Amino acid sequence: MARRARAATAAGFAAQGFVYALLLTSLEQLKDRYGIDDGQITLVVLGVCVMAALGTVAADRVARGAAGSRGVLAAGLCTLAVAVALVSVAPGFGLLAASFAVYGVGLGLVDAGTNMQAVSVQRVYGRSLLTTFYAAWSVGGIAGAVLVSVTAGRVPIEPAAVVLWSGILVAAVAAALVAAAGWHGGTTPAGGAAAPEAQGAVPWGPVLLLGLGVVAYYVADTAVSTWSTIYLGDVLDATSRVAPLGYAAYLATTLVSRVVGDPLVRRYGRGVVVRVGALVGAAGLLLVVVAPGSPLALAGFALTGAGLGVLAPLCFSAAGSLAPGHADAVVARLNVFNYVGAVLGGVLVGAIGTGSTLRAGFVVPVLLVVAVAVVAPRFGHRRDPDRAGPLEPAAGPAPVTPTGPAVDGPAS
Repeated sequence: MARRARAATAAGFAAQGFVYALLLTSLEQLKDRYGIDDGQITLVVLGVCVMAALGTVAADRVARGAAGSRGVLAAGLCTLAVAVALVSVAPGFGLLAASFAVYGVGLGLVDAGTNMQAVSVQRVYGRSLLTTFYAAWSVGGIAGAVLVSVTAGRVPIEPAAVVLWSGILVAAVAAALVAAAGWHGGTTPAGGAAAPEAQGAVPWGPVLLLGLGVVAYYVADTAVSTWSTIYLGDVLDATSRVAPLGYAAYLATTLVSRVVGDPLVRRYGRGVVVRVGALVGAAGLLLVVVAPGSPLALAGFALTGAGLGVLAPLCFSAAGSLAPGHADAVVARLNVFNYVGAVLGGVLVGAIGTGSTLRAGFVVPVLLVVAVAVVAPRFGHRRDPDRAGPLEPAAGPAPVTPTGPAVDGPAS
């Protein structure tokens, strides 16, 4: 049962990454279909972030019910399927924008639900698993981007964007898997009794500290995904074939870092991996800033992914240890910082670049990532992700043991 819950959670992450990449890389086709400009697309993206934040707030409340975080994730994936269907057939820009608003709500539910499920499954296993779950997201994202690339110009977009239908299928299948095998708040995946919930309020101070890590990651991630191609083409005069390779290099090394992240945490501890990852990511971003040409910038984007790929999953891993009896609530609150970072990365970096140059814009994530490296020891020194560490309160439920793992209950 534990393995089934783990596989279902990984399927949720992969479906989320697939649908996200599918829509993101289809924006150019949607612009042509509706005759809209970059300004309108920017407003849509901002609207998605706002609605996703609302979805995350809703996730916290849904997780407190009988369905728990499994219900949150299944509902979010179903919402994504509906949203993708609406985007595919939207006859005009108004309905397109409304469809993306629905997608935003689903995105918030899925973002929170996947992390809630991942933290709970990790506690059952008693060892670091978060970066592996995020690796599934990366695989899904790469698959979605490749699918759009190979079908561009080969499948119709009128009267419906046919390539998006694959997102409906993937999200629906993942929702069914989660509903059937996802972790349930009342019992462990193995069928044992859940541990009693901890009493007291969720600790806001440590959540804000972890929020810095989440913001730093998503500022850098959104900056690279949104501006790397433009930076290589406009600032460094890269060709149209070379310019997209910056994001491709970033995605590839992000996947690699997430595959090896959990074994590194088990060997060296979460705080050490966060610090090294942040320093490597900052070095990569700095290389992008000072690069005189595209080859060095490409190396910088690759180095950035290699360092920062572990940052977000380890922030949520640490969140699961803050208040084990309230893990869903902590994850939901931390997830809001995701959208703060996405807005800052997409808008602030671009605004600075418009006022001066994108070189200056990429300095912003450098500074934030360096700040994470400074506070990395607060993420925990121990190798066991669920044992007491610097971020955790002094008292709480017993740590996970091989004979009787403590399991998170629904947030309250």
